[in-house]
Amino acid sequence: LSCMLSSVPVLSWLPRYSLRDNAIGDLISGISVGIMHLPQGMAYALLAAVPPVFGLYSSFYPILIYFIFGSSKHISVGTYAVMSVMIGGVTERLAPDSNFMMYVNATNQSMVDVLARDTERVKVAAAVTFLSGLFQMLLGLVQFGFVVTYLSEPLVRGYTTGAAIHVIVSQLKYTFGISPKRHSGPFALIFTVIEVCYLVPETNIGTLVVSLVSIIGLIMVKELNTYLGKKLPVPIPVELLGIIIATVISWQVNLEGKYGVEVVGEIPSGLQPPVMPTASLFGQVIGDAFALSVVGYGIAISLGRIFALKYGYKVDSNQELIALGLSNSIGGVFQCFAISCSMSRTMVQESTGGKTQVASALSAMVILVIMLWIGALFEELPKAVLAAIIYVNLHGMMKQFMDIPTLWKSNKVDMLVWVATLILTVLFNPDIGLAASIAFSMLTVIFRTQLPKYSLLGQVPETDIYRPVEDYNQVNEIPGVVIFRSSATLYFANAEMYQDALAEKSGIDITKLISQKKKAEAKRLRKEKKEARKAKKDAKKNAQEWVRRRSDTEERDHSSLMLINHNYECLITSLTHSLSIHSSLLSLSLSLSLSVACVIENLESGGFFSEKVSKACLFSSIHDAVLHCQTDRATINKDDEVKHTNTHGHDTCTHTQTHSHYFTKTNRYFQTFGFVGFRCWLLAALF
Repeated sequence: LSCMLSSVPVLSWLPRYSLRDNAIGDLISGISVGIMHLPQGMAYALLAAVPPVFGLYSSFYPILIYFIFGSSKHISVGTYAVMSVMIGGVTERLAPDSNFMMYVNATNQSMVDVLARDTERVKVAAAVTFLSGLFQMLLGLVQFGFVVTYLSEPLVRGYTTGAAIHVIVSQLKYTFGISPKRHSGPFALIFTVIEVCYLVPETNIGTLVVSLVSIIGLIMVKELNTYLGKKLPVPIPVELLGIIIATVISWQVNLEGKYGVEVVGEIPSGLQPPVMPTASLFGQVIGDAFALSVVGYGIAISLGRIFALKYGYKVDSNQELIALGLSNSIGGVFQCFAISCSMSRTMVQESTGGKTQVASALSAMVILVIMLWIGALFEELPKAVLAAIIYVNLHGMMKQFMDIPTLWKSNKVDMLVWVATLILTVLFNPDIGLAASIAFSMLTVIFRTQLPKYSLLGQVPETDIYRPVEDYNQVNEIPGVVIFRSSATLYFANAEMYQDALAEKSGIDITKLISQKKKAEAKRLRKEKKEARKAKKDAKKNAQEWVRRRSDTEERDHSSLMLINHNYECLITSLTHSLSIHSSLLSLSLSLSLSVACVIENLESGGFFSEKVSKACLFSSIHDAVLHCQTDRATINKDDEVKHTNTHGHDTCTHTQTHSHYFTKTNRYFQTFGFVGFRCWLLAALF
């Protein structure tokens, strides 16, 4: 039961729906958003390069599916400019005008078979939408909702800004009444702008006037909405008023017949029967479908989490993937194009009192009424007015350019991601631009780990608090102890830079110390072998002499034995002291402040700890490690004094003094290298 309730969220919240608390707000919100769906659905259908009525279909079927399976209470799903322009890129690529040219004998000219072209484009849009929905459902079923983690806010905002520029350029032909050629691939936007500039002298004056008047009127009323926002119970439906007025004027003046202004054309009443998408197209749109699935989900979950945080509930990222996937796949069967969440409609839905997805279901009912009985009244609506609605609705995305100075002050790497995403999206189109932007964002993550902040810590007097000495002027470094910290995890890509930074900050050349240790080890081994050979030779010689002089007195035999014992004693003393020095060289006074149990387990499973590097160097706090280093330092100094006083004959004393001098010199470095905190992989990097 719990699994069914989590998979179909409407079953859990609808039985507990409070009519008294939510009904009025959801009703007003649903009607307001439904009115917005009409102009936006028709306008965004132009972006998708399909007839406007399919924008209304896309504002009806997917909304009902999301009402059942969605987990967000406030977002308004439906047509969205960025998704629509991505769909338009696919439909125009696979069904260009050049494939539908026909020769007209009466005029001896070639013209586009609009009906056949639009039919094919609807098939392409439905196929890519259906496939993107399957991708979203598959990702949701395998719990892949965490993918949104890789879509950082600067990346999403830079991407939507770049896509908005594509939207604006795609609508210039409706604003100026011209017919530029369709370009695809990298730099397509640049080529389109160049061609639009070339065709500007052919502008249809009537279309341009309609566009300018519509844009000015829409902006003025929207600013009035903003000014009177707190005094008005609901915002003025400026877009609805705009298309009604424009339709009436176009019908009365006959803008299409007298001035050549392009209008929407036939809008069939009723609903379309379900049709399975053309499977043969799947292979050609698979890449575009995956890009649509990621972009649509990223935008929807970002807005959903914003409102969930504001109103104190949780949005299930994997359930959102499934809900959007079902909305798109079922919508594709009913010839819809891909949908996502719209910021403008979501803000209206929330500000007019919408508290649940009942508001979205009511907005779908408004669209149903329009499709069944009212849609045909808008056949005389100029397409230039729909383009103007798109321009005005994009003003929020254009304001995102103000992110650049803000990010420059707060985080220059995030600003670089924003700018790079914008440039890549503009130059390489939304689909390729998204992949390139994500790759660039991942590179910045790698670079951040390679260029962390390294610092030495000092102690706040009379406390157990440690802070960077370069940032705080009242902290004191602890004599004989260096506390080194890195802001990034240590791994193969930054290990060498980590070691260089450690040497620079602490003044310790670790490579040189290890080299000296190895040289001392080799020298010790050579000396041991030499002394062993000498002892063996002396023993053999003395044994032979003892055999030859076996008839000598017991006193001389006893003296020979004492000589042998003395030689072996020298050898053992030498070996013992050398091993002691070697052990001292390996036992760097190194402590580690570490409280993450999983990291310690990884070190254990990797066989990191040994007799020389044991868990004794791990501490739960910096202060504990510092106290241990200070105690250990005092102990080593005391042991060093004892070694200087222990001598075993002239040869042994010379040997001890030589190694003790080297140990004292090396120990000075090791005592300075007292504590390394913050990251456990330092030990692995050093050895």
